[in-house]
Amino acid sequence: MSLHASTKFDPILVADVGGTNARFALITAFDEAKNQFIIEHNNTFPSADFGSLENALERYLSTISHIKPKRACLAVAGPIKAGQVHLTNLGWHFSVNEFKQHFNLEKLDVINDFAAFAYASPYLDPLQNVTVKSGQADENANIGVMGPGTGFGAACLVRTAHSTSVLSSEGGHISLAAVNELDTALITELRKEHQHVSVETVFSGPGITHLYKAMAAVKGVTARNLDAAQISSLANSGECEVCDATLNQFCDWIGSVAGDLALAYGALGGLFIGGGILPRMQSRLLESRFVERFSQKGIMSQYTGQIPVTLVTQDNIPLIGAAACLHNSK
Repeated sequence: MSLHASTKFDPILVADVGGTNARFALITAFDEAKNQFIIEHNNTFPSADFGSLENALERYLSTISHIKPKRACLAVAGPIKAGQVHLTNLGWHFSVNEFKQHFNLEKLDVINDFAAFAYASPYLDPLQNVTVKSGQADENANIGVMGPGTGFGAACLVRTAHSTSVLSSEGGHISLAAVNELDTALITELRKEHQHVSVETVFSGPGITHLYKAMAAVKGVTARNLDAAQISSLANSGECEVCDATLNQFCDWIGSVAGDLALAYGALGGLFIGGGILPRMQSRLLESRFVERFSQKGIMSQYTGQIPVTLVTQDNIPLIGAAACLHNSK
């Protein structure tokens, strides 16, 4: 008997909508043995080709006209407030209720991309991701997710004996804490340019440049006008000592931030790191003092010491998270 025939599963329309691409797919089944969603009819369209999300979805639905999904979950890179969704980079805006009626959906959820990451976390494939820090995950405890990209995102999957839900947060705007003398010197330099030195001030695409300028000042070197890609390239080629020190500090210091968030979320179920930057710095991250700094939390060091940390390199995270959001709420 096929997986599809063995259990009744109403297909879930899922989407991952960002500034560059709008990805759509159908979740056609859930494989309990593998703890994985079956993703089919995966299709990606350039967001700039469409004037609205409605237009993009209509194009996708025309490619699967024999299937009429009645439930959908959209993961979007933008704020959702009072049932209104704004995709700032695209100038797209829509009302969740109007969207639901337009497509004749019985169920529609719209979540942000880091909420999707949190929902996806129990369904990730260990073989496709990288262990940064081993530990003992409590299967009934909260899971934290975080990551630097264009900004810094953080969220928590809250698990109780009876249910799961996602706590979205503005963890990227927490004040960045210094743990050692170098951190303190860097924050002193960063404050000259930034009124509030937050986690995102350093741990984001633009943040790498901020950290490089501060590192140059601390080392008494004149900073060059470099972007994050140039800093990474010069660090990896060995041509720039300050660039190399910047990326090493980035990997060390994010360990302390990850440990802080793990404590704040009570993430004994594990911490997952994603975003666009760290997967490209994988070997440097694994060679860094991340694990040491993650665990160094004074009287709570034993607590953080048992938490596993995983670098997520697997594809389709927002689609898996969108599926999990609806699957868990039935």
